[in-house]
Amino acid sequence: MTRLILTLLLLSLPAHADVTGKPRIIDGDTLEIAGERIRLHGIDAPEARQTCTDQSGKEWNCGQEATWALARIIETRWVRCEGNKRDKYGRLIAKCFTGPYDIEAKMVQQGWALAYRKYSTDYVAEEADAKAKKLGLWRGQFVAPWDWRRGKRLTSEVQKTCCKICRKGKACGNSCISRRYTCRKGPGCACDAN
Repeated sequence: MTRLILTLLLLSLPAHADVTGKPRIIDGDTLEIAGERIRLHGIDAPEARQTCTDQSGKEWNCGQEATWALARIIETRWVRCEGNKRDKYGRLIAKCFTGPYDIEAKMVQQGWALAYRKYSTDYVAEEADAKAKKLGLWRGQFVAPWDWRRGKRLTSEVQKTCCKICRKGKACGNSCISRRYTCRKGPGCACDAN
């Protein structure tokens, strides 16, 4: 019953809205202006807690970096967003601009977001360019944000060959030990989770 009420409330929200103001950055593809949550049209950026790996296989927080990239694009400027649809969470889906710049295009050009082809092909060319230049996410390996939300994660080549993953402590030979201890065994079948 509450789901039906929520759906009816979302459908009753005005669909067309032009919003202008100083935004609060939520993550790499969501912002808020004057209390209005806005999902950037046609792109999908890594989730805030999502990690990626660089060329050497080192893990880094790409979701946080994507959020910071959006903040750098906008800086302290006002943003103008134009949209006429809402997503299932009630967020306005809108194209947003800061000055003459299309914010979504900038995020994809710099490699911090992907063209969200399920909903739009507006930024496919920008994505291909960022991929060719190995910018942002493209400098290593990542899971597409839509797959990450469904539970898919990166697994390192080392972890694929491990018979035991040490999530607490550290690997030492074939077992896991406390991080305080010094390992005096050679590499075994235990591997560190990070």
